[in-house]
Amino acid sequence: MAYPHAVAAPQLADANHDALIIIGDDFSSLADASLSQAISAQQAVDARIGKQVTLLVIDSKRVILAPTGPLNRDYDDVRRYFDAAKQGVLEAKASGSTQPAILLANVNQDSRYKHALEVAYLGACQALWQPLEAREFHGQAIEPISQISLVGADEAMSKALNAIAAGQYAARDLCGTEPERMAPPRFADYCVELFAGSKVSVEVISDINTIDKDYPMMSTVARASYAVERHHPRVVKLEYVPEGDVERTLMFVGKGLVYDTGGADLKVGGFMAGMSRDKGGAASVAGFMKSVADFAPKGVKVIAYLAVVRNSIGSDCFVPDEIITSREGVRVRIGNTDAEGRLAMGDLLSEMKDRALNEVNPELFTVATLTGHAARAMGPYSAYVENGPARAAKISRQIADLGDLWADGAEVSRSRREDYDFIRPRTLADDVLSSNNAASAVTARGHQFPMAFLAIVGGLDKHGTESAQPLPYVHMDIAGSGVEGGDWQHGKPTAATVSSLFARYCL
Repeated sequence: MAYPHAVAAPQLADANHDALIIIGDDFSSLADASLSQAISAQQAVDARIGKQVTLLVIDSKRVILAPTGPLNRDYDDVRRYFDAAKQGVLEAKASGSTQPAILLANVNQDSRYKHALEVAYLGACQALWQPLEAREFHGQAIEPISQISLVGADEAMSKALNAIAAGQYAARDLCGTEPERMAPPRFADYCVELFAGSKVSVEVISDINTIDKDYPMMSTVARASYAVERHHPRVVKLEYVPEGDVERTLMFVGKGLVYDTGGADLKVGGFMAGMSRDKGGAASVAGFMKSVADFAPKGVKVIAYLAVVRNSIGSDCFVPDEIITSREGVRVRIGNTDAEGRLAMGDLLSEMKDRALNEVNPELFTVATLTGHAARAMGPYSAYVENGPARAAKISRQIADLGDLWADGAEVSRSRREDYDFIRPRTLADDVLSSNNAASAVTARGHQFPMAFLAIVGGLDKHGTESAQPLPYVHMDIAGSGVEGGDWQHGKPTAATVSSLFARYCL
């Protein structure tokens, strides 16, 4: 995997680099006085310094100044460093650098920026990633930067950052690759190769009869794809067991819609473009597992199930009004075939719930690019919707607070009675409605009510705070945060949730 490796450089003199990227809001008082003097002299004749990314040549070496802009306002956050690093490293790359170093202009004492150096490195990695198809066609030369020295980092920091970067790189590959190159069988193959020889075990379920029997809702979504063998669904199961005692068990279900046509409720008017990225949830889960595999944290067991499927249109596609009996025995009336992700994940969540009953301190998560409402309501932030036990344990709050420090922001919602009322059965023929038939973005609580559906079909509605065995459950909707700029066709995948989950459970 060719992501640019983080290299610890306790002092600037320790950095083996061919370009120095200096990031900050003020370049006038660097620890290196000669460097400050050279920058001040240049600033006297170049008004761009401090206002935009600028390339200088000082003592025959490249120096790139990447200003963050203001850092002291209430609404400023560590993404100032993330964004400045993206611009700075692209300037370094354009100048011919292959081994740049990152130096923060000063140490900001505000707690918001305690991980500014780490975040700057991750921002640089985000900017440098190129799509898998591009690398396979052009070769690795399109990603010439092989390492980034971090001035002020130690070996422990660089180890953690390399684990995060590897996971984010894999997540971007899985999310951002076109639907044939990353059709379900090839998505599964990527995962098998990704974890070969690692501490994460991989099981791939490919038999259609098994999927029909064990995961009837996922089978319903997939059945129009059965006519095309290369589009056949896969269930990918990943598991990491730490050395020593297990203190906590993280259990993930990821939505891996490699292409979402909308099915019978076909996406029209150009809204199908970009739906190869509807596998972003499963991609982020697999990416987090890669970070875990590389870092090997103690005390944390991690299990992940990925529903990898194509929602195709065809003579055998499922349609609204059908009633499907789920693994949990719940009769589901289909409200809209474009609300397919919750169906694909539901039976896997039911199986995961059964496992959770025998695990140590389990916490369950679904991760998905699920609703336009999440993007509309939360903008570029992930939306976390939690049940009672998760809320009592402050699970979402802790992840979101760390996400603010790692440029992986989220907003926290909670499940409410209106969400359950919204999907109540209208007749005795069924037990739950999968969705309404309007766009989620114009539906009240459009990103919250799907969590109630998942809780019901996953059997987690029986494990609330009032139950004998409460199970914390958080639904993570990354429809707004999963790609840069909300551009699902062309924006780079962000690997949303990977760094915040890692910060919460691995550091």
